[in-house]
Amino acid sequence: MGFYAVLPYLATHLGSGLGMAGWLVGLVLGLRTFSQQGLFVVGGALTDRYGPRPVVLAGCALRIAGFGWLAFAGSTATVIGAVLLIGFAAALFSPAVESEAAREAVRHERDTGAPRAHVLALFSAAGQAGAFLGPLLGSLLLLLGGGFRAACLAGALVFVAVLTGHARLMPHTTPVREPAQEPTPPPAQEQPPAQQSAPHVVTRTAQPARSSWRAVFANRPFRLLCLAYSTYLVAYNQLYLSLPVEVERATGSQAALGWLFALSSLLVVVAQMPVTRCSARRIAPRTALVTGLAVVAAGFAAVPLTPAGPGGLLPGAALVVLLTLGQMLLVPAARGLVPDLVEDRHLGLATGALSSVSGVAVLAGSAATGALLEASAPVRWAALAAVPLAGALLAFTLPAGRGGKEQGARAVTG
Repeated sequence: MGFYAVLPYLATHLGSGLGMAGWLVGLVLGLRTFSQQGLFVVGGALTDRYGPRPVVLAGCALRIAGFGWLAFAGSTATVIGAVLLIGFAAALFSPAVESEAAREAVRHERDTGAPRAHVLALFSAAGQAGAFLGPLLGSLLLLLGGGFRAACLAGALVFVAVLTGHARLMPHTTPVREPAQEPTPPPAQEQPPAQQSAPHVVTRTAQPARSSWRAVFANRPFRLLCLAYSTYLVAYNQLYLSLPVEVERATGSQAALGWLFALSSLLVVVAQMPVTRCSARRIAPRTALVTGLAVVAAGFAAVPLTPAGPGGLLPGAALVVLLTLGQMLLVPAARGLVPDLVEDRHLGLATGALSSVSGVAVLAGSAATGALLEASAPVRWAALAAVPLAGALLAFTLPAGRGGKEQGARAVTG
C-alpha cells in the first residue's frame, strides 16, 4: 500500500511537476525497476548470510529514507538517487520476506498438514490488496491538495508501521550454515591435561558465497523453474504493453485501463484463497504451475476470438480475467516449489534469483513483444500466447513437488 500510494503518480510528477523530458522520465522509471528487480538476488544472498530479520529491517529503513528524500527532491540527480534507494530497499526486504514466508509455509505444512500454498496465496492476496488500496490513498491525498509530496510522506509513514511491525513480530532466526570440517586434534601426549578432558566443540561457519551461487545456479530443476516463471512475467508485463494498445484500439482512449487494473487486483483479493484451497489439495504444485501458464496462454488466444461487446472492452476483460486466474494458480505453486528444489540454507538466494532472472527475461522480452505491436492482431496474440505455453511445457519437466522438504529432495535426486 505504501509503495502504490506513490508509484502511479511518479511519472506525472517527474514530467509535469519537475519538467523532465519524456526520455528522462523513462530512464528514471527504468532505473527504479533495475535497482529493485535486478538486485533481488543481492538481497537474497544477504538474507542467507545474515538471516531475514536484519535484512528486512534495513530494507524498510532505506525505503522510509527513500520516500522522504523523493518528497523533497527537486533536481535530476536527487530524484535518481531517491528512486535508486527506493528500489534497492525492496531488493533487500522483498526476497527476505518471501523466502521466510516460503520457509514458514513449509514448516506449517509439516506441522499441520495444510498445503503450503495456502500461506503463499494469503501472501499474494495481501499484496494485491495493497496494490488496490495504495492508489486510492494517493488519489485521496492529491484530491485534498497535499500533492505528490504528501503521497511520498504517507508512503514513508506506512513503511514506518511496516518496520515497527516486523521489529516486534518477526522472529529472531539464525541463518542456516554449513558446518566446518572438524580439525584433526593433535596427539594426546602433546595436549595439556585440561584440553584432554574437555569436549571438542565444532565451529559452524557460513558456506562461501561462490559455493552458494554455484549450488543454486547449477541446479537444473531450479533453472527450469526460473525459465518457466519468466514466461509468466513476460506475459504479465503485457498488461502494461499490449493491453493499453488493445483498449485504445477498442474504445479510442485508455480511460478504461484503470478499471481493468482494478478488476485484476479485486479478483486476486476476493478469489485467491478459494482458488488455492480448491487447487492445493487436489493437484500437485507442478500441475498448478502448468495449468496456470496454460490459462494465461488461453487469455491471449481469447482476445481475437472474443466479440467486442459493450464498449468494446470484452476482449481486454477476457485477457485480464484469464491472466489473473492463471496468476492465482501458478504464483503460489512456483514459490512453493522453491523450497523443494534448493537446500534451506540457499533459500534466500534462490528466492531472489527467481525474481532477478525473471526481471532480466522481461527486460529482454519487452523489445521483442513491443515489436509485435506492429503485427496483425491474430499473429500478435498467437505469438504472445506461445510464450506462456512454452513455459507450461518447461514446467511439465519439473518435479511434482508433493509437499514437504524430504519429498521434494527425493523428487530432485530421483
